[in-house]
Amino acid sequence: MKIFTIGYENTTMEDFIAALKAAGVEQIIDVRAVPLSRRPGFSKNVLAASLREAGISYVGLKALGTPKLGRDAAKKGDVKTLEAVYDAQLGLPEAQLEAAKMRELAAEKPSALLCFERDPAHCHRTLLIAAEGEGAEVVDLFP
Repeated sequence: MKIFTIGYENTTMEDFIAALKAAGVEQIIDVRAVPLSRRPGFSKNVLAASLREAGISYVGLKALGTPKLGRDAAKKGDVKTLEAVYDAQLGLPEAQLEAAKMRELAAEKPSALLCFERDPAHCHRTLLIAAEGEGAEVVDLFP
């Protein structure tokens, strides 16, 4: 299974959708705990509508997002705290259910995990795939 990741930091909706289309992505799996954004067009409902117009489906899996403590740690570059907080998050029953759903969705059609951070090394997407994406080929669209 191949799974894409993409962060929308410092991009436009036009470039974002172009990258998804060029990679053949047919579905976005939004793994933000809070699917809102100050960047125009990237809050859940507006994003889903823009993706739908581009022929890309949208699924939100909030339980796979990072709790506030982890997001704050990521902003400070505190990787140890981010990893600990996110590991605890993934241990929750609702996160386990959504992780199974993520694997199922990604197996059905080309999918990209979505979060804010452009660099996957600074995002929980990398931790999520390491924990729940065994055997997946990972392609970061905006490395």
